[in-house]
Amino acid sequence: MMETPILDTIHGPGDLKQLPLESLDALVAELRRRILYTVNQNGGHLASPLGVVELTVALHYCFDAPEDKIIWDVGHQCYAHKLLTGRADEFESLRKKGGISGYPKMCESVYDAFGTGHSSTSISAGLGMAMARDQLGLDHHVVSVIGDGAMTGGMAFEALNHVGHLAPKMLVILNDNEMSISRNVGALAHYFNRMITNRPYKRAKQDVGSFVKSLISERMVRTIQELEKSVKGFITKGGLFQELGLNYIGPVDGHDLPLLIELLNRIKDMEGPVFLHCTTEKGKGLKAAEENPQEYHGVKPLILGADTGEGDALPAQKEAHVQASEPAVSFTDAFAERLVKMGGDDTRIVAITAAMPTGTGLSKFEEAYPERFYDVGICEQHAVTFAAGLAVEGLRPVVAIYSTFLQRGYDQLIHDVCLQKLPVVFAVDRAGLVGEDSPTQNGVFDLSFLRAVPGLRVVAPRDALDTELMLQWALTQEMPVAMRYARSDAPLIGCVEGRSVDRSEKLREGEDLVFLTVGPCAAQALEAAEMLAKEGIEGAVIDARHVKPLDEAMLDSIAHQPIVTVEENTLPGGFGSAVLEYFEGRKRGQAPTLLRIGIQDLFGEQATRSEQLHMYGLDAASLADQARLLLGQHKGVLQG
Repeated sequence: MMETPILDTIHGPGDLKQLPLESLDALVAELRRRILYTVNQNGGHLASPLGVVELTVALHYCFDAPEDKIIWDVGHQCYAHKLLTGRADEFESLRKKGGISGYPKMCESVYDAFGTGHSSTSISAGLGMAMARDQLGLDHHVVSVIGDGAMTGGMAFEALNHVGHLAPKMLVILNDNEMSISRNVGALAHYFNRMITNRPYKRAKQDVGSFVKSLISERMVRTIQELEKSVKGFITKGGLFQELGLNYIGPVDGHDLPLLIELLNRIKDMEGPVFLHCTTEKGKGLKAAEENPQEYHGVKPLILGADTGEGDALPAQKEAHVQASEPAVSFTDAFAERLVKMGGDDTRIVAITAAMPTGTGLSKFEEAYPERFYDVGICEQHAVTFAAGLAVEGLRPVVAIYSTFLQRGYDQLIHDVCLQKLPVVFAVDRAGLVGEDSPTQNGVFDLSFLRAVPGLRVVAPRDALDTELMLQWALTQEMPVAMRYARSDAPLIGCVEGRSVDRSEKLREGEDLVFLTVGPCAAQALEAAEMLAKEGIEGAVIDARHVKPLDEAMLDSIAHQPIVTVEENTLPGGFGSAVLEYFEGRKRGQAPTLLRIGIQDLFGEQATRSEQLHMYGLDAASLADQARLLLGQHKGVLQG
């Protein structure tokens, strides 16, 4: 008779607390197997959630969530947390449409104390919760778990500075795996590495105490205490955090479950803020991920092969899978390959990323020109102003950044780049709908917030060739340029010969209406036009390419036709709004009949990219349906 898995008996942290300590190792193994199996089926983050399993079990074993608040930074660490907080039965729906999110989400569970999909937010949020608790006269614990490189983000240190000033009772846990998505960079990463490799903390404290006593007489008791505290702050590990006003403990082995439980039970009632430094291994429990955590940070479905229990066999299975299915060229690939080529022709070109060299494709540039590549860590604001400084001195910086991460550098884009008319190129990756990731990752606001900035050119390539030519064009401009492109394959749309990306392009003739599109939306519009043609409706398709400034000559030429604008961006302030504003301010002729199709005024939900296109009326069939309605309305107006 098969024994019931431990995880099947856990419907919340209360059930976990009933388990004897000796059964927790078996639970840890089950959690890892469930994470491996589900991510292999659905895709998602892998190395990060594998590395934090023991710490997650220890936290829920020692604290009383949801009364106690556990806040996860870089939310993809939270898979084991979700499994232990009543969502094990739903876990197979992870990242699917209508399923549970791959990130903490407050509306999904009371155990998700704070929602997150970006990094470096947990200490700020935790401090706010701790101060609210004290003001309301409550008595629960607040724990902020920060890791996966989030300590390289400036916001984390802004929060730590405030924690030291207010000094509330709260626990900050650093899950230190020496990685963000790629290996951590910068002086802070080296600082943590030195802390880990130096002699044990206890021995250091003893040595400092002996050293102080040998220097000062026994009569100066108070002086000894103050000087010992000061010297320890500079010589022992954690001096930085001690000086900020936090009680530092560590580093400790984040995979030693008995040690973690004992330690958390001892320190959770300490007064004032405590900083616990745990060292963990990203990808723990899967040999391939342990050896290459960057490659296994996020994986596609079935990338691991059928058997996720035998780590040694996985790399060969993964290689066979890749060989069997040659990937298509993506927008990111096209951008990276052309940038590398241009970097060989122009030594002024430099590339900057904020901890995303692989995701943005800049790892290829780094390999070719390491002296002209800069990874600034999870510091998007610094990345933008750093680029401005490079541009002032005559270099041609390219900042490759995800759309949702550029939101963090918006002030710097306005104040430090555009106000000063500096020729910085922003390669805005993951623009539009991103598929199964949470709404925090959907890049559906950039056209709106970039359009508002004076002096910034905003462009959108529709395919790989456009991406290459547009990057080449952008690097010749003596002004800032933002080039936004999707997280998708970039198949050829239209002809190769005679392309000129400095203006719009008509991809299909038609006199009944015009689909006016941005980026890869051109593909769905062409398909919709084909559907309509079978009904005798002739729809033109024009790729606008330029969102700011608009191609006014093109707009004037189609003003007599009904127009359908199509964009993967929020409708308020987006491309369709720009077209509407142009015709509203046009002094000659009547404004055309115009329908704007895009993302409504909402954040959206997770689903596959194709499901999302259908959900928001951006697939070909939906475009055709909406075009028919527009034509009916237009004819009614003419007849009236």
